[in-house]
Amino acid sequence: MTRLRAALPALLLTGSAALAQQQTDLTVALQLEPPHLDPTSAAAGAIDSVLYANVFEGLTRFAEDGSVQPALAESWEISDDGLTYTFTLREGVSFHDGSEMDASDVKFTLDRARDEDSLNAQKALFEAISDVTVVDPRTVEVTLSQPEGNFLFNMAWGDAVIVAPESVEDIKQTPVGTGPFIFEDWVQGDRIELSRNPAYWGEAPTIEEATFRFISDPTAAYAAMMAQDIDVFAGYPAPENLPQFEADPRFQVLVGSTEGETILAMNNGAEPFDNPQVRSAVAHAIDRQAIIDGAMFGQGTPIGTHFAPHNPDYVDLLDLSPYDPEEARRLLTDAGYPEGFTTTLKLPPPSYARRGGEIIAAQLREIGIETQITNLEWAQWLEEVFRGKDFGLTIVSHTEPFDIGIYARPDYYFQYGKPAFVEIMDELSATTDPEARSELLARAQTMIAEDHVNAYLFQLAFPTVADARVEGLWRNQPTQATDLTEVRWAD
Repeated sequence: MTRLRAALPALLLTGSAALAQQQTDLTVALQLEPPHLDPTSAAAGAIDSVLYANVFEGLTRFAEDGSVQPALAESWEISDDGLTYTFTLREGVSFHDGSEMDASDVKFTLDRARDEDSLNAQKALFEAISDVTVVDPRTVEVTLSQPEGNFLFNMAWGDAVIVAPESVEDIKQTPVGTGPFIFEDWVQGDRIELSRNPAYWGEAPTIEEATFRFISDPTAAYAAMMAQDIDVFAGYPAPENLPQFEADPRFQVLVGSTEGETILAMNNGAEPFDNPQVRSAVAHAIDRQAIIDGAMFGQGTPIGTHFAPHNPDYVDLLDLSPYDPEEARRLLTDAGYPEGFTTTLKLPPPSYARRGGEIIAAQLREIGIETQITNLEWAQWLEEVFRGKDFGLTIVSHTEPFDIGIYARPDYYFQYGKPAFVEIMDELSATTDPEARSELLARAQTMIAEDHVNAYLFQLAFPTVADARVEGLWRNQPTQATDLTEVRWAD
């Protein structure tokens, strides 16, 4: 009996020490799995959701508040005419394969992105670049053909991360970056595993092993979270469950804003949506609040143009496309479709699209437009809709930051590219005065709203459900990312 009593305190002390040891692994769930792992050659934000700031880094980067901060470039100088950016790179940066990152890698990345045969989904970010010169291993000079007020902002996108020529061949399956986490494994259909980079140039993250799991079904997401099989669900897909998590002390719920303009996109390059009256009819047939309430359980902010409401330059243009079925029917008749028509509605996997699509289909039916709904996986959507332009209608959230410039691209999937709009964007690129830029942005927002290029639905909210002990998660999404650099378990 005496021996047992003596042993008991030792057992308790051993157990307490084990409990006190800080946890260093993290399992994060996301709804969408990336189609591949190269952020420089695809439009899928799901790639950045895993890799941005974790595996890959650019010259600059976005902070959670949307500001642009130094990343691989520790500083820069801009010439008086705004045409030359001289970047000084950080010292001692290496890629995950051990090779040194230097100015030649920056030149390779920027030249590859702007090449005529580039597969970069955001080639417009690099159009102003006329030359990239290696001054020395730590200095690179970028010359622009005209001033570009957003150049440092553009370099923070996931599409502009720095890659090496030695590893780019296999980047889609084996990404090699400079970030605080190293890619370890991808079990397709299930998970991606990362580990802490022991040779990282910056402050080492607390998390040593991170696993990203992909759970597309909202019911499965709820079950996994409640069972605590996962620690964090970033972009939780079932907002109807949020009150239950908020009431459970095991969890925390973070609801932030995103850059995600959620739109009912119309194919402006094909009948009948090449007719602005038809597009206006569709826009007037949409009850935004019914979609927000029915598909998102109240999570979302109505928008009347392609611009984030939290941006100080946002213009409230909801009055240009109010819910008015009678006006919608009149516009259809004037456009030559008194009996309506049938079109396709192709939906990618996110709940806002699948759930919202059913509601929108019912709303369009009220004015005589029948929709043939097709549910697509993300890779199929990219192939058929984004690249193939084989659609009438689709629903998607554009999560890229400050992306109104896509409307200046006639070959973009909804095929607008109005010359007058292109002129506004060209002038904006060459303008640095804040007041003048605000005026140009107001004109741009108004033009696409008046032309009803797409039906603008709502700004996507971003709910995250997490273990109550996890700290350092981003609440907001200034870009599509799950930045783990400051995430830790509470002591």
